[in-house]
Amino acid sequence: MKKIIFALAITTMLSACSDNEVGDVSLGMFTMKDIKISNLDDEKIPGVTCHIASVEANLSLSDPSDSSISCRQTGEITPEMIAQIDRSKSGEVVFKQSKSIFFKSMKVRRIYDAENQTLLYLSYTTKETEGSFKHSLSTVPLWGTKAYVEQPVTAN
Repeated sequence: MKKIIFALAITTMLSACSDNEVGDVSLGMFTMKDIKISNLDDEKIPGVTCHIASVEANLSLSDPSDSSISCRQTGEITPEMIAQIDRSKSGEVVFKQSKSIFFKSMKVRRIYDAENQTLLYLSYTTKETEGSFKHSLSTVPLWGTKAYVEQPVTAN
C-alpha cells in the first residue's frame, strides 16, 4: 500500500510540472481537485493551438472524465499542412493523456470536414462514466487561411 501511495505522489508531482500547463484553478479549500488548463499545439497543423481544461483529483486513482476544449488559429495554415493529415471520417489522435490506472485516458482527435473546410478537434474519454462517454468539440474554419479553397459559384 505504501508503494502505491508513493507512486501516486510522484505521479502527482510530475504531472504538476507539465511544460504545457498554462493554468491551475483550485476548486476550493476542502477539495483535492483542481482544474488544470494546458495548451496543445497540433504537430501537423502548427497554426492551430488548443486549450484543454480538465479536472484532476490529487491523491486519487482516477481523475474525473469532465473536460472541455477550445481550439483557434494562432498561425498560418497552408494547403501542404492539410494535405498531410488523415482525411478519414475517424480522423487521427493528436493528443493522449492517462486519466487513471484503470485504463481510462483522455484523447484529442482531429477530423477534417472537407465540405465545410473546417478542422474539428474532439476531446473525449475512453471509459464510460455514469452512462456516458464525456466529450467536447471545437472547430477551426479554414476561411481566411492559405488552405481555404474558393468554391465555384453555381447559377440557379
